[in-house]
Amino acid sequence: MLMERRTTDNNREMTSMGETLAHRVLQWAPEQGLQDTALEGVGLVRSDAPTHCMHTVYEPSLAFIVQGRKTVQLGDKEITYGPLSYLVSAVHLPVLGQVVEASPEHPYLGIKLTIDTREVTDLVLELGGKAPEVDAYPEVSCGLNVARMDQGMLDAVNRLLGLLQAPADVPILAPLARREIIYRALMGEMGPRMRTFARVGSQANRISRAIAVLKDRFFEPLRISDLAEQVNMSESSLYHSFKQVTRMSPLQFQKKLRLHEARRLMLSEGLEAASASYRVGYESPSHFSREYSRMFGAPPRADVTKLRGEQRVTA
Repeated sequence: MLMERRTTDNNREMTSMGETLAHRVLQWAPEQGLQDTALEGVGLVRSDAPTHCMHTVYEPSLAFIVQGRKTVQLGDKEITYGPLSYLVSAVHLPVLGQVVEASPEHPYLGIKLTIDTREVTDLVLELGGKAPEVDAYPEVSCGLNVARMDQGMLDAVNRLLGLLQAPADVPILAPLARREIIYRALMGEMGPRMRTFARVGSQANRISRAIAVLKDRFFEPLRISDLAEQVNMSESSLYHSFKQVTRMSPLQFQKKLRLHEARRLMLSEGLEAASASYRVGYESPSHFSREYSRMFGAPPRADVTKLRGEQRVTA
């Protein structure tokens, strides 16, 4: 009986804290889309209706859902997560995302906290053996996973967002709140996965380094042998572990990065398709156009024209 009462009280407290957090997100995200805040590395997301599937590249981050529901697809893995849960992206990952539950009366609300991997590594070193371990945990696992927020995490996120109402406190208290949120993630159910990517010498950490190399040099020809040598892995081990983390091969990963950057160049900098294709490493504009159409569902010019029209509608 006492246990049931405690569970009920905890659920009520979580519901109340979630409502407070939703109010704060609505206050600072009056428009739809991703909006920056005065807090470094913190963005707010709002959608008043379900969206179509959108291609994007996740960076290392924690993404919290306050209201609504979202589906994220990474290769052959699909994750659906809803209120008071959070997504851990341990590395840069090209994904498909879609808000599947939202309305004007009950909009989708999210908080994105970008993470510097050094923050995670420093905390892992500081924790030492204090962090809980899981028996027989895989050395390499998918770089994208979801977990439920507990009361401690929800309280920390609430306090971080509450700082928007106290700008003078942000320089001192925001770094402390960020650190607490990352600490609670490391100590929670996703902690073992996060720690494997931060642990120097682990297979997951080597794949993280390989992804960093591809991200910085995606426009160069890909040689698996060179990439394997840079991260001190055999070619077969690199290929197998890379697919476990990203759900795609290194070549597929590089192709997605190239196409995302080409799309950005055309949309934001006004480049023509041929110029953008050369900038991201394609030698043949026709080859680029075929792969672009296959990924985004339309040729470059038609796709960019459509995106610009959608931007004008939501502006």
